[in-house]
Amino acid sequence: MQDQNLTCKDCGNPFVWTAGEQQFYQDKGFTNPPSRCPNCRQNKKASMSGNGGNRQDYPITCSNCGKQDTVPFEPKGDKPVLCRDCFKKNRK
Repeated sequence: MQDQNLTCKDCGNPFVWTAGEQQFYQDKGFTNPPSRCPNCRQNKKASMSGNGGNRQDYPITCSNCGKQDTVPFEPKGDKPVLCRDCFKKNRK
Protein backbone atom coordinates (compact mmCIF):
# COMPACT_ATOMS: atom_id res chain seq x y z
CA MET A 1 0.00 0.00 0.00
CA GLN A 2 1.09 3.53 -0.74
CA ASP A 3 -0.03 6.90 0.60
CA GLN A 4 -2.93 8.32 -1.40
CA ASN A 5 -3.91 11.94 -1.94
CA LEU A 6 -7.64 12.48 -1.39
CA THR A 7 -9.95 15.51 -1.33
CA CYS A 8 -12.28 16.17 1.60
CA LYS A 9 -15.95 16.26 0.58
CA ASP A 10 -16.77 18.81 3.31
CA CYS A 11 -14.02 21.43 3.17
CA GLY A 12 -12.48 20.59 -0.24
CA ASN A 13 -8.95 20.48 1.15
CA PRO A 14 -6.54 17.75 0.06
CA PHE A 15 -5.36 15.24 2.66
CA VAL A 16 -3.12 12.18 2.67
CA TRP A 17 -4.54 8.75 3.42
CA THR A 18 -1.43 7.03 4.70
CA ALA A 19 -0.49 3.41 4.10
CA GLY A 20 -0.89 2.81 7.84
CA GLU A 21 -4.42 4.21 7.81
CA GLN A 22 -5.23 2.07 4.78
CA GLN A 23 -4.02 -1.02 6.65
CA PHE A 24 -6.21 -0.07 9.61
CA TYR A 25 -9.24 0.29 7.30
CA GLN A 26 -8.49 -3.09 5.73
CA ASP A 27 -8.08 -4.76 9.13
CA LYS A 28 -11.46 -3.37 10.22
CA GLY A 29 -13.14 -4.57 7.02
CA PHE A 30 -13.82 -1.07 5.69
CA THR A 31 -14.00 -1.10 1.90
CA ASN A 32 -14.19 2.62 1.10
CA PRO A 33 -11.53 5.27 1.69
CA PRO A 34 -12.40 8.18 3.99
CA SER A 35 -14.34 10.97 2.32
CA ARG A 36 -13.44 13.57 4.97
CA CYS A 37 -10.10 14.92 6.14
CA PRO A 38 -9.13 14.17 9.76
CA ASN A 39 -10.39 17.56 11.00
CA CYS A 40 -13.77 17.25 9.27
CA ARG A 41 -14.06 13.61 10.43
CA GLN A 42 -13.51 14.73 14.01
CA ASN A 43 -16.04 17.57 13.65
CA LYS A 44 -18.62 15.22 12.10
CA LYS A 45 -18.11 12.67 14.86
CA ALA A 46 -18.48 15.34 17.56
CA SER A 47 -21.67 16.69 15.98
CA MET A 48 -23.18 13.19 15.79
CA SER A 49 -22.53 12.34 19.43
CA GLY A 50 -25.03 13.30 22.09
CA ASN A 51 -22.51 15.58 23.78
CA GLY A 52 -22.93 18.65 21.60
CA GLY A 53 -26.43 18.13 20.33
CA ASN A 54 -29.73 19.75 21.18
CA ARG A 55 -31.18 16.65 22.80
CA GLN A 56 -33.39 17.34 25.77
CA ASP A 57 -34.42 14.75 28.32
CA TYR A 58 -37.81 14.89 30.00
CA PRO A 59 -38.51 13.55 33.50
CA ILE A 60 -41.10 10.78 33.74
CA THR A 61 -42.62 8.38 36.22
CA CYS A 62 -42.75 4.91 34.70
CA SER A 63 -46.32 3.80 34.01
CA ASN A 64 -45.36 0.21 34.76
CA CYS A 65 -43.15 0.26 37.88
CA GLY A 66 -43.40 3.87 39.16
CA LYS A 67 -39.64 4.51 38.88
CA GLN A 68 -38.41 8.06 38.18
CA ASP A 69 -36.44 8.27 34.90
CA THR A 70 -35.90 10.49 31.87
CA VAL A 71 -36.80 10.00 28.20
CA PRO A 72 -35.49 11.77 25.06
CA PHE A 73 -38.97 12.86 23.93
CA GLU A 74 -41.74 14.97 25.38
CA PRO A 75 -44.36 12.55 26.73
CA LYS A 76 -47.95 12.93 25.63
CA GLY A 77 -50.36 12.81 28.54
CA ASP A 78 -52.60 10.21 26.89
CA LYS A 79 -50.04 7.41 26.47
CA PRO A 80 -48.12 5.37 29.06
CA VAL A 81 -44.38 6.04 29.29
CA LEU A 82 -41.90 3.42 30.47
CA CYS A 83 -38.52 3.71 32.17
CA ARG A 84 -35.51 2.25 30.36
CA ASP A 85 -35.67 -1.04 32.25
CA CYS A 86 -39.37 -1.66 31.58
CA PHE A 87 -38.96 -0.56 27.97
CA LYS A 88 -36.17 -3.11 27.49
CA LYS A 89 -38.26 -5.86 29.10
CA ASN A 90 -41.25 -5.07 26.85
CA ARG A 91 -39.10 -5.15 23.70
CA LYS A 92 -38.19 -8.80 24.21
